[in-house]
Amino acid sequence: MKAPWDRPIVDAPAWPIDDGGPVVFLIDAHSRVERALIDGWISRHRPTGVRTDDLNIPTSRHGKQTKTDPRLEARLAEGDDPLLVPLRVAWLAKERDGRRRVTLKDILALGDPRDPNFIRQRWVRTFAPDRIQIVQGEPAPRSQLETRWQDPGGRGPAEGTSLADFVSLKAWLALERAERALRGTRYKVPKFIGEVLFRSRGFQQGVATLAAAEDVPVETMQQRTGRYLKEIAATHSPFVIDAVTGLMGWIISLGYHHLDYSSEKLQELYKLGQDHSLVFLPSHKSNADHLVLQYALYENDFPPNHTAGGTNLDFLPVGPMIRRSGIFFIRREFKDNEPYKFVLRQYLNYLLEKRFPLEWYLEGGRSRTGKLREPRYGLLSYVVDAYIRGLVDDVVLVPVSIAYDQISDIASYAAEQRGLGKEKEGATWLVRTISGLRRQYGSIYLRFGSPISLSDNVPQGVDLTSEEGKLVVPKIAFEVSKRINDATPITPVSLVTLALLSQSAAGLTVDETMTVLEPYLAYVAQRDLPTTVPLSLTTTDEVRGALGALVANDVVSRIEGPADDVYVIEQDQHLTAAYYRNTIIHFFVNSSIVEVAVAGMRRDDSTGVDEFLSRAFAWRALLRFDFFFDSRDEFRDAILEELRLECPDGVACLERGDLSVVLAALAPYATPAVLRPFIQAYRLVAEVLVRADSDEELSRSEIQQRALDLGRQYEAQGKISTPESLSFALFDAGIALANNIGLLHPTTVPSERKSFLADIEDALADIDALNPPDPVPK
Repeated sequence: MKAPWDRPIVDAPAWPIDDGGPVVFLIDAHSRVERALIDGWISRHRPTGVRTDDLNIPTSRHGKQTKTDPRLEARLAEGDDPLLVPLRVAWLAKERDGRRRVTLKDILALGDPRDPNFIRQRWVRTFAPDRIQIVQGEPAPRSQLETRWQDPGGRGPAEGTSLADFVSLKAWLALERAERALRGTRYKVPKFIGEVLFRSRGFQQGVATLAAAEDVPVETMQQRTGRYLKEIAATHSPFVIDAVTGLMGWIISLGYHHLDYSSEKLQELYKLGQDHSLVFLPSHKSNADHLVLQYALYENDFPPNHTAGGTNLDFLPVGPMIRRSGIFFIRREFKDNEPYKFVLRQYLNYLLEKRFPLEWYLEGGRSRTGKLREPRYGLLSYVVDAYIRGLVDDVVLVPVSIAYDQISDIASYAAEQRGLGKEKEGATWLVRTISGLRRQYGSIYLRFGSPISLSDNVPQGVDLTSEEGKLVVPKIAFEVSKRINDATPITPVSLVTLALLSQSAAGLTVDETMTVLEPYLAYVAQRDLPTTVPLSLTTTDEVRGALGALVANDVVSRIEGPADDVYVIEQDQHLTAAYYRNTIIHFFVNSSIVEVAVAGMRRDDSTGVDEFLSRAFAWRALLRFDFFFDSRDEFRDAILEELRLECPDGVACLERGDLSVVLAALAPYATPAVLRPFIQAYRLVAEVLVRADSDEELSRSEIQQRALDLGRQYEAQGKISTPESLSFALFDAGIALANNIGLLHPTTVPSERKSFLADIEDALADIDALNPPDPVPK
């Protein structure tokens, strides 16, 4: 009776050559069972009279240490031209419903079925031989590999790499490609970065330059940069990718009943990725964002993106797991660490050149207000620089919106905005975060904005340090942010919170909520804005459902009455409600600017389109640290189009001075609900600056705290109608605005701060001048 490894294997590859020439098999085997399986295949398929050499190369398996067969160097030097053929054994998962897929249950029960131990290997060979596949990498003649080895641009003798080591590396890479074709593209991940990147000529030349600049031995700088590379780089493992993605699916399902996205759109993007380097740039609303996108990629058999993560997440057990599923960690501060910046840049360049998809959050951190944060330029500037230097033919940026009906992180966001500080990530934080998902938060919506090609947006040969070049990265970043906003779907919860917040402290019945919602729904339909499918708030059941979802998570209270139930935002939950409103507020900013510009004209008794546009541009300047606006020409056209949509004869009315006609067409007004919270926050900042001593230098945190304290006083006095204005994030925009016009320095003339406050109060007066008719029936 034949031993198990001598029996034929299903779907074994054919002999690699027909001309009877010599063959050298480069065998990647990490156990006796695997070596016996490969030897059995060779003996069964070897043609009579053909010379073969069966030589080991170092195994690519994690944790397995083997060496290159010492006979390989001698065999390569014999002078003939054998065909070099890489071989490996692939262990497959059990077939289920026509697919070989590793489940979380498999992993938890016996470990990764694709990397079985010696005992399980023997069991599989005896009882489940269909789960074994001999993998043959693409063969190559010795002469071809030697030519590539000697290429001045490759890793050759000039770098101290022997031909045997070079051949081993190419064999590994060929086997990876062959095994990926067998298992699926979701495991297309880089390996051997230490071998390929660290020892590359470009990396070592950079190390030598850094060593000279810091006057240290090259060996010392090699050790330092090697540590940085190990600290930064992701170390993918198919086992961990499956395990982590399985956990992701379970975690998402705890709090959400549906993930809504287009598989067809993902397929289009990955077709684009065959010829371009892709960079995914998602919005950042929740700790679940990365889980959501990676889970969608996995479900569609795509590899995990190489995702930049903060070192704050590099704690046990999370750090090692997510590093091996695609996260690479970046320090928050490394401004003056040139070796660290060099390693990070080289790592990104390598991934771009090899077309491994990248991902990071352009905002730099989670939004605490619901709207997009101002973009950070660091990593994007590295990518643009790589393109300019010709390391890649093109890079395609993919704006991604990840929207939620509700999120579990919201309570911590509200606390941070009231000055309570951010909770440190760790094991306790992780348990609390997962526990918070035991409530139901609705659905998640994954949307992809129009891609942005660097070849279409970066001028040829531009110098990023020139005056023109300094604008390139910010322009691209702002365009990405705009496209994320444009792709963000409007949810029922976001519209309902907009309606509730528009009524100040008053509660609403279901019917009253529908009345308030009516013009917003018409606005969305008229402009064909993106919505969740379906978005329908035209029946009492639908509106009651959205309100009930907010009640279930303690954002809204339902007060039972003899005639009808009344829904009112819970005490201290205005920041939470505002968060959901702010996720869609960008869609209503331009129309609000139209309203308030006309209201200001009526208040000052002015007329004309030029005056209208001048006021619109002034509002654009006032709000530029909170919202992403089009260029001046595009903004002008957009504002005039908004006016035309609401009042077709609006331009003529402005010229004639018929402002009441225009205001009547614009009613009911969105401005009080959309813009007032931001302007009231700016006013608090301005008043803090005016109240400060003339020689007092205030830090950002001091201004925030004083503005919060003043706001609490005014809220108690009834002087603030929008409690959601009391937010550190909204104060930040006011501080940035004041800093932009030079008002934070202690040498600032007091009258300039008073003038700033007067301008803010004038803007509030324009909002107050609208005096919108109460849309709720009396």
